[in-house]
Amino acid sequence: MQRANSPFQIPSGLKPYFQEYNLANLNIADDANLIIQRTLEFGAWDEIRWLFQTYRSKRIRQFVRQYGERGLKPVTFNYWRKLLGIRKWKKSPFFMAEGELWNH
Repeated sequence: MQRANSPFQIPSGLKPYFQEYNLANLNIADDANLIIQRTLEFGAWDEIRWLFQTYRSKRIRQFVRQYGERGLKPVTFNYWRKLLGIRKWKKSPFFMAEGELWNH
């Protein structure tokens, strides 16, 4: 991973997915989960390559294991979980069985 206090640039293709943030204030170490989540969810291959060069596979696997089920769309989570070979992960505490929203 790049040094925490070194300047870094989020790839320009990802900037629309960080609209609510001032990119100059994002810190590569402190905001790692946010950056990993948005890049895995919305990044093209060039941005994904940048992500793995910046954070390395171990850190990205840690994110998917701990926060992926809650932080990513189900299809995105399953894609990265299978691609990274993750068999165990932290389950979401908000499980809802299909079709049980209304009991009337």
